[in-house]
Amino acid sequence: MFETLTDRLQGVMKAIRGDAKLTPENIEEAIREVRKSLLEADVSLKVVKLFISRVRQKALGVEVLDSVTPAQQFIKVVYDELVVILGGENVPLNMKGGPSIIMLLGLQGSGKTTACAKLALKLRKDGYNPLMVACDVQRPAAIMQLQTLGKQVNIPVFTIAGSQDVQEIAAKSLEQAKAVGNNPVIFDTAGRLQVDTDLMAELMLLDRGFEPGEKLLVVDSMTGQEAVNVAETFNTQLEISGVILTKVDGDARGGAALSVRESTTKPIKFISTGEKLDQIEAFYPDRMASRILGMGDVLTLVEKAQATIDEKEAEKVAKQMMGGEFTLEMFVSAQRMMKKMGSLGDIMKMMGMGGMLGLSSEQQDQIASHGENMFKLYETAINSMTPTERQKPEIINMSRRRRIAAGAGLKDNEVGQMLNEFEQMRKMFTQMRKMFGNGFPGMPGGMPFGMPGGPEPPGGVMPQLPKLPPGGFPRNPPPGFPLKGPGGGYFRKKGKRF
Repeated sequence: MFETLTDRLQGVMKAIRGDAKLTPENIEEAIREVRKSLLEADVSLKVVKLFISRVRQKALGVEVLDSVTPAQQFIKVVYDELVVILGGENVPLNMKGGPSIIMLLGLQGSGKTTACAKLALKLRKDGYNPLMVACDVQRPAAIMQLQTLGKQVNIPVFTIAGSQDVQEIAAKSLEQAKAVGNNPVIFDTAGRLQVDTDLMAELMLLDRGFEPGEKLLVVDSMTGQEAVNVAETFNTQLEISGVILTKVDGDARGGAALSVRESTTKPIKFISTGEKLDQIEAFYPDRMASRILGMGDVLTLVEKAQATIDEKEAEKVAKQMMGGEFTLEMFVSAQRMMKKMGSLGDIMKMMGMGGMLGLSSEQQDQIASHGENMFKLYETAINSMTPTERQKPEIINMSRRRRIAAGAGLKDNEVGQMLNEFEQMRKMFTQMRKMFGNGFPGMPGGMPFGMPGGPEPPGGVMPQLPKLPPGGFPRNPPPGFPLKGPGGGYFRKKGKRF
């Protein structure tokens, strides 16, 4: 969602990177470009003015340390103000009550019913036993949709067939929740194409009758400034407790996320990052600010790895890769685990590759697309090999290579390319083992804190990353780094054994 904004802000930082110090002149020039970037991202004018005023005041008054460059110091100011405008810190759900009640609000088409199922699934993973309640009696399709989603995630859905009395449905659902032990109870309330008196009257009756601990407004982030207007209206009438941003993975320009929090003063609590029901994340302003500036979000990546990768399998693969000969089977196992964490492009952005290497979003997408195509080619070719060939690729001569290519439906030179690139990868792992002594230095088991197979962090808490990466953003990609996707490594008859 923030790709355009990220690219523009990175361009601003590059423009002042060559300056020896921060001056009123280069600060104003940078601020002017930041203002343009925010307005293009559909951030509300009110929020842009407030943000720019804070950045200007801090940037002019800051003392640049000898250990950092002016560009790094300006990035730090922009980062800190982004964190503030996004809410400052993560605000967890209020789960008090027996059972606690979460009421979801929003207009039709905002993704409210799907968000209900996503939130219920996340809460179940967190150890709760949620119950979803179909309170949208105006649209029978909404009830059927919630029931279908409930079956997919194996979470109960309460409804009373044929009833149009929302108060009765809500009251009976609480009785069932207390009897069965469900907690929390999530009300999927009615929506409209636009805010009207009847909708607000129904929601206010639910609010006053059951006093939910959370009133979460589901906002479609692709609606731009209209999302801000909707949020302000709901907040005025019902005093919402937080926001869920949906369709964050879409091609929206990102302004809603930066505007909704400032205009309503209510925290963004969750963001929906995809269509799958497990693609919802708790919202952390510092992590989102880091993503917007192209610095990545390693903590969320680690959490995703912990949630999606089998710990024993990961530990086994890691020990094999770092402690023994790197084989084609290990490569396929590692590749399959990585796929569980999302696309290669998403992982690159989470790791902050754009900021570190000076790559635009388009360049990262090109590299990721090429990489995923290469992974598919690797897997296809490896599946056509015998177990012995996977363990010892050095035995693959010309005749074996032709057989593998024929079995995989590939060209002869494509298999040769794969084997050459794999050989380079194997040499790299051999060097890593020598460098790290069969593991990461100072870490029992060879794995970092919090990663599968690694030790638990002290006190069970992941250490916080620095707000600004050491060294800041490099001026250009490393020499020879491919901007249009990785290439090279093609099969050559001379100088290679394959």
